[in-house]
Formats: sequence, C-alpha cells, structure tokens
Amino acid sequence: MKFLLCFLMTMLLFPCLAGAKAKKIDDYHWSGVDRVIAIGDLHGDYERYIEVMRSAGLLNRRGKWAGGKTHLVQTGDITDRGADSRKIIDHLRGLAKQAKRKGGYVHTLIGNHETMNVSGDLRYVHAGEFQAFETPQSSQYREMQWKRQVDWMRTIDPEAFELLDLVSFRKDWEQRVPLGWVEHRQAWGLGGEYGKWVNANPVAIRVNDTLFLHGGISAKYCQFSLQSLSEQVGEALANYDPAVPSIITDGLGPVWYRGLALEEEADVFSQTLDNILKRYSAKRIVIGHTPTGGVVWPRFDQRVVANDSGIATYYGSHKGVLELTADGAVAIYGNQRLDLPTKSAEREDYLRAVIELDSNNALLKQKLAQMLAPPVEPAVTEESVATPQPDSALVVEEPIPGTCQ
Repeated sequence: MKFLLCFLMTMLLFPCLAGAKAKKIDDYHWSGVDRVIAIGDLHGDYERYIEVMRSAGLLNRRGKWAGGKTHLVQTGDITDRGADSRKIIDHLRGLAKQAKRKGGYVHTLIGNHETMNVSGDLRYVHAGEFQAFETPQSSQYREMQWKRQVDWMRTIDPEAFELLDLVSFRKDWEQRVPLGWVEHRQAWGLGGEYGKWVNANPVAIRVNDTLFLHGGISAKYCQFSLQSLSEQVGEALANYDPAVPSIITDGLGPVWYRGLALEEEADVFSQTLDNILKRYSAKRIVIGHTPTGGVVWPRFDQRVVANDSGIATYYGSHKGVLELTADGAVAIYGNQRLDLPTKSAEREDYLRAVIELDSNNALLKQKLAQMLAPPVEPAVTEESVATPQPDSALVVEEPIPGTCQ
C-alpha cells in the first residue's frame, strides 16, 4: 500500500515519468511520439483511404478520429487519377482538428501531384474531380471562360483567328474545359481554398528519428534544411513558369526524386544515403511516389522504406501502410501485421508472407522471382565497350559519396 501511494505521488509530481510526451520542436521536427502511421499515395480513392485508415485504428465507425495520440503522416499525392481528392482532403482537414484535441496529429505533406494541381498541370485530373466542383453557375462561368479564350486568341493572332473553325474548336475546348473546371482552378490556385492548404503543408518532416517526404532527398538538395525545402517549393509555386526549371519540376527535387526507391543498394549509393541521414539526424527515410506493387518495402537495411503500396484502385487497391513505434517498424495489411525486416538479406521471407496475404498479386510474385534470380553479368561486346549505355530508368543520379556532411 505504501509503495502504491509513493508510485501515485511520483506520477502526480513528475508526470513525464509516466511515458514520453510528444513534443513539437518546430513546424518540421517532432520528438517523443509513441506511434506513427505513414500512409502513401491515395490518388483520389476515398473508399480505399477509409479502409486503410480503419485498418490502422485511426477511424471509428462514424469516420471520426480514433487514433488517440498517434501521428498520421500522409506523404502526398492525395490528388489525381481518382474522382474524390476533394473529399479525402476535406476529411483529413476535419481529422486534423479532432486529432489535436486527443493529443494526436495529422501531417499532410506535399507531393508532385499537389504541385501540379496548384500550378495548373491537369494532365492526370480525373473527370470526377471537376464534377466535384460543379455548381448551378458552372455553365455561366464556363461561358465567361470561353469568351476570355476567344478574346485572347483574337488578340494574339488575328489572322489565324479569322481562319479558325470556331464551332469545331469550341467542341474540342469543352472536352478540355468541362463544367466545374473554372471552379476547380479557382479553388486550386494559390489564392484558393486548396491552393492555400497545399502551400501551408510542409514538403518534409522528421518525427522522432524518421524523415518523411514524398519523393526523397537527393545529393543535390540535401544541403538544405527541411524548412528551406518547403520554402523553395512555396516560392516555385508562387512564381511558376513551365519554361523555367524549378524545385517542383526537377527530377532530383523532393517531390519527384525516385533514387531512394530505384537505385541499386550498392555501397557507393549507400554511403551517400548514410550522409543524408546524418545530415538530418535521422535513422530512416519513409517515401511514397514510386509504387511498390502492393508491399511496404524496406531498402538499404530499412534505412529507406518505400511506402507507396498502391492503395488507390488505379494502382491495384493494395492495403499496405506503415506503423512505427518504439518496438520497431510494422507493415499493416488489412487485419494482418508483419514486422518489417531490418536487414535486406531477410526480405525473402517477408515478401513471401505478403504474397500469402495477396495471392493474386502478380507484381509481387515477379518481384520475388527477380529477387531469387542470380545476377546476370552483361555480355561484353565491342559495341558495349565503345558506347556504354546506362539504364536511365534506374540511374537517377550519380551518387556523390561524402556530400551532406
């Protein structure tokens, strides 16, 4: 009884001893977080989003926050390819408020598809995205847009305008500018509701000892702080010009880079990775952006976790999300949990276990076959010696050991 009384008094006087308390160091660094759930690219698929959120224990039956003090990190690319990006974003914005009241947190990071929507690159916008913005005034707004289009063409090249078949041109134009397009552009511009939301999000954060971002950090950008990376993206969005290269279009930039997901796990690149981790005082980097075909995939002895498992229907409706706690890294697949290997040599059994959960996944079976296949030495010929051709799909950047110290 005396021991119990002393214990209760200790917890009352020194509550920090009862467990680590999450601490916000600044907008880009957090420490003392007991549980982190990382979810990769969602690409407009609201139903799959709800499924994986529930599998991670973050939502109750009513779709409200049930994650307690968990930190959710969504690593970008909520938008495009599916019809319900707006619905997902609105739900996450509501969850962010609910999570804060419970001591948790929702981090939404910027992906390349968010920057594309803000800058007006709409190549991958699903028709349903425009429909989500339709109002009773949409026809009127589109007619106003059409008149501006005509005035612009007449001003730019009067002679060409006179020769234009305006009826045929308009029919084609309406395919590219459906109802809701004007409202979508207003909302996603930097001054609009969703443009402001994107601009307020970070590009990269560190929670405990793990760095999170969409594409990855290359040797070209690792000298910059996390704050600087976000500021550079914000500046590039504010001054966007498709003819001018910038961090949001650079293949080595943090929203586009694929080196951490695709580079061979060789010593020279591994050294560069070590230097990057040291630069940011991190143990691992969690990325999205490059689909894995249905698996939360550890690379470089779990110093990198490729976490775009392909949740959206467009990419196969896979269920993999990542959980990080003091006990280590776990991949959650629906109601199943698998420990993530800490050594690359241990990945075979893990991959076989994932395939057992998703037996119809041909991509994972192919991945396993490639893993088991002996390395093939390229044939040496006069032509290959004279004109070596690197695999441009894999050689994303030339590793530079010693950088980022």
